[in-house]
Order: sequence, then structure tokens, then C-alpha cells
Amino acid sequence: MSEQRKIRVAVVFGGRSAEHAVSCASAGLVLGAIDRDRYEVVPVGIARDGRWVLTSGDPARLALGSGELPSVDAVATPGVSVTPRTGSGSGALVITGPAEIPAGLGDVDVVLPLLHGTYGEDGTIQGLLEMTGIRYAGAGVLASAAGMDKEYMKLLFTARGLPIGRYVVVRERDWGPDAPAAERKRVLDEIAELGWPVFVKPARGGSSIGTSRVTRLDDLEAAIEDARRYDRKVLVEAAVDGAEVECAVLEGIDGGAPEASVPGQIVVDPHSAFYDFEAKYLGAESRMDIPAPIPAAAAERIRQLACAAFDAISCEGLARVDFFYTTAGEVLINEINTMPGMTPSSGFPLMWAASGLPMPALIDRIIQTALRKSAQAR
Repeated sequence: MSEQRKIRVAVVFGGRSAEHAVSCASAGLVLGAIDRDRYEVVPVGIARDGRWVLTSGDPARLALGSGELPSVDAVATPGVSVTPRTGSGSGALVITGPAEIPAGLGDVDVVLPLLHGTYGEDGTIQGLLEMTGIRYAGAGVLASAAGMDKEYMKLLFTARGLPIGRYVVVRERDWGPDAPAAERKRVLDEIAELGWPVFVKPARGGSSIGTSRVTRLDDLEAAIEDARRYDRKVLVEAAVDGAEVECAVLEGIDGGAPEASVPGQIVVDPHSAFYDFEAKYLGAESRMDIPAPIPAAAAERIRQLACAAFDAISCEGLARVDFFYTTAGEVLINEINTMPGMTPSSGFPLMWAASGLPMPALIDRIIQTALRKSAQAR
């Protein structure tokens, strides 16, 4: 790393998934909070069609609002493309454009991949970055893939003895156009045993995109088909009577045990049927109560389980773990997010701020954790 310049961080955002706009909003918050005295930022956007481009670093242009959702194309620098350079010891992004673009701009020290969903949070970009030899923040290939696939996430949690809710997996062979009628009936019968309501969601998705709350059998098939627009594998989960609580986790310093934030409880906009995309990011009355108004013993249990879930999938860097605190006082893990949202309304930065780690310090810790690792050590 050169001593003649600041640490150079490529903030990569956008992507090909349905969570493109959320990723842009995450980048907006990070770009506005990162310490520019310490870090030189290279904002790199991945367009919906997969193109890598250099973009504006103006946080205001990436904010979520009631109008048009933010996108990489809207902030792309005209005529400038970015290509990861693979090969042993390459460790760079190739930036091609007008002569005024500095030739060495692509020699970055670390990548902050603020990508949510498929082609980003699922291990794909992590594998690509390992091929380039560039350090990157967050989970590695295995943890990213396991955290993205809710079926295998739950299997790993179960193997570690962690408490989860009941669910049914709907696979292509069970439901696709060539699926036998007997298989479809078997799946419907298993789902009916969960009771009503149920939540139907893509197995590899996030931000509640493609998720439906179903209260009767007559609406189930349409909900499954909607989820299948985003993933051929679908998860159907039994509804849990209780509060939705989240907890943020950071990798321990210098190889220590993971650390958990103060938990927060989600309060859904009363105009929303459940915590869907609009309620999460656009609902005027959605909020997070921090600390969560639950008994101290339950909050401590959640913090312990958040760290256990982090370890269960061999996570690194950062994560957010989502829970249910039931009316009976039971704690259940819902899921883990290996690259949690970083928007102004997202629980991850809010919970760490409430735990004494404001956004600039939080970003610094995430980057420094990544820099301490060898690019080949994962």
C-alpha cells in the first residue's frame, strides 16, 4: 500500500438483483459518512445489465424517496468503464475512460461491496474479488452463499442447535410446469400444516421483494408464483406471533469473538400489512425502537444468538441477524444478512450508533477489519 496517498476504498454498489435501489441507497449513506481525511473513495456502480462503471460520489443522488428510485445509470460517469483484472497478484480494477481519469485510480486497497441480493451478497462478487487478489469487506464466498440461501442457512442453524421457526421449501421439481400433480399436492399439504397465515418468499432474496403474507389456501398458489419470479426455489414460513427484533454483529477485533449491538425492535407502519419493501424503506411511520422494549434477559439472549448465528455460517466482517420474540417469551432466529442495508432507516447503522459506534467509526472498523486480512487468507 503506498504511503504517498490515503487508503483507497472502492465502494461497489447497485448490481443486477431486485435490490438494486436499496444498494444504491446504502452507498449513499456510506459515501456521506466515510472519513475523507483518511480514505480516498472510488465509487463503482454495477448497472442492472451487469456493466461496471465509475459513478458520482454525491450521496444526495442516491437517496431513497417517494419519487424515482436511485440507480447506477442515473449517477454513472459518461464514458468511463471499470473491469476487475483477474490473475495472480493483479489486485486492481481497470478503469477506462477519458485522459483526465487518473491512470492509477483502479489500484485500490480494499473493496466495500455494498451489494444486496443475487450477484453480490451471494458469494459471486466475493469469488471474483478473490480471483483479483483485492481485499474486501464482509463475508467470504461460503458464508455469503449460505447466508443468501434461506434453506441452507436454516439447515446450518439447526445443525448448531439454534432455534428457528417452521418452514417448507418449494423447489422447481415440486412446483414447476413439469412437476407431477402428486408432488404439488404434497407440498400444499405440508404448507397447510404450518397453519395460517404464512409468509411466502424467494429462498434467495431480500428486502421483502417477492414476499407475500398469505391468510388462506386459495391465495397460496399466486403467492408462490410471485416469489418464483425472483427465485425458482421458494420458502414458506409459518407466521410467528410476536415482535420482530434485529441485532447487528461485527467481527471481533484482532480475531476475537464477534460483538453484538444493542437489539432494536421493528415497529411497522400501521398502513402496511407487514414489513414489506414499502414499509421498510418508504413507510413514513415505520421505525425501530432502540433498545428493543423487551426484558433484559431476552435482549441478552438475542445478542448471544446473533453471535452464534454469525459463527454458524463462518461469517466475517459484519452481519445483521433478525429474530422473533414471541408472546410466550421465546426467541427464534429468522435469518442472517451478511451485507445488511446501510440506508438511513436501516437497523444495522442505527443499532450500532445506539451502541456507541456512529457511522464514520462503524465504516472505519469494517474497512480496517478487511485490511488486516491477506487477500489470499480466506
